[in-house]
Amino acid sequence: MKKFIICILSCLFLCGCAVESAPIEIEYNDGIYHIVVDKSKAKKKIKMYAAQDLMTNEEVHKLSGAELTINSGFFDPSNAKTISYVVMDRQTVEDPVFNSNLFANPTLRHNMTKILNRTEFRIVECNGNKYEFQMVPHNTPVEFSCSIVESVQGGPLILPELRLEEEYFIEKQGDEIVRESCSVLHKVPRTVLGLKDGNLHILIITDEHPMDMYEVQELCKKLGFEKAMGLDGGSSTSMDYKNKYHVVSIKGDGAGRRLKSFITVFK
Repeated sequence: MKKFIICILSCLFLCGCAVESAPIEIEYNDGIYHIVVDKSKAKKKIKMYAAQDLMTNEEVHKLSGAELTINSGFFDPSNAKTISYVVMDRQTVEDPVFNSNLFANPTLRHNMTKILNRTEFRIVECNGNKYEFQMVPHNTPVEFSCSIVESVQGGPLILPELRLEEEYFIEKQGDEIVRESCSVLHKVPRTVLGLKDGNLHILIITDEHPMDMYEVQELCKKLGFEKAMGLDGGSSTSMDYKNKYHVVSIKGDGAGRRLKSFITVFK
């Protein structure tokens, strides 16, 4: 009887440990970190973070106590204001409409509809208890009985199709590209989100293996992602995982660029 009780207690202890484990798996290969966040374990463990003043990824990681922290939305370094929508705990906390620099630029103002409707990553709650991940244009309405719990905008959409023109990352005159933003056509570090079998995949593509967006699309196809989208990249590419990994672009002083918004994952 005593052995039976010990066995039961051991099982309960092991089960309890499993419940508390972080929903994160990380692989590293050829300059690319591939992170998988299990939706069935994550639920309320993924939170967006918007800094009032610009902060490094490492600073937010330590301040929040998260297991994983990555960079997310676009921002304007000249005034520290957002270029991407951010929702935290069901409230819109960052809105690019209030970034006066966007509207002061005639070219951007002319294409504001495209910029404001760039792709965003959403955590959506439906019927009070069902959570799912979505990647949709910002203006996509939420289904009845559902609400956005957390979200961050980035872009462009990569899969099922690459939307460079539609989200105003490039501008063409005929077949000629006359404007490019966020180095989408150049090989730079990238932060990328993907969805596969309901789980969230994160790619941190470092300086060791920089890619343009067409190469990123091919990688996402190879990995079997059903949907994929970009976040801010280049010198903004950042990741901190526990005290084990600290990844920033090699540009700058090595401390990492100061950024506006982040995705955090908790234990």
